[in-house]
Amino acid sequence: MKKINAVKHTSDLESKKVIRPWGTYQCITQAERYQVKKIVVNEGEQLSLQMHHHRAEHWIVVQGTAKVTCGHKVFLLTENQSTYIPIGENHRLENPGQIPLEMIEVQSGSYLGEDDIVRFDDIYGRVNNIKSVASANEQ
Repeated sequence: MKKINAVKHTSDLESKKVIRPWGTYQCITQAERYQVKKIVVNEGEQLSLQMHHHRAEHWIVVQGTAKVTCGHKVFLLTENQSTYIPIGENHRLENPGQIPLEMIEVQSGSYLGEDDIVRFDDIYGRVNNIKSVASANEQ
């Protein structure tokens, strides 16, 4: 019975699609120091300019075009291209294209909670630096 309960630990997280103003994300798998998500950014939308204190991210474009801000660099990624976002680096993801942007995001670090997001700019008016359930659920 212990083995069955141990296997169940990520099943509730997996395949739950979370809706955001810019699109959706879905946890594919999660462990203690990593998490894998599928991210879909709708045409013309963007995530906040943000950073994380405890996690790095690897982004792999599966479909569409991504406009990436990482520190002072701004560049485009297309299908089968990827980039690395170091811990503590300001970053933003945008979809400048005419089709949904689909990506796989691999997060790694000592803490992977949604409340490890510091926002510097957000077109959807989401506030930052308030550690509450509401802000923790806004990516």
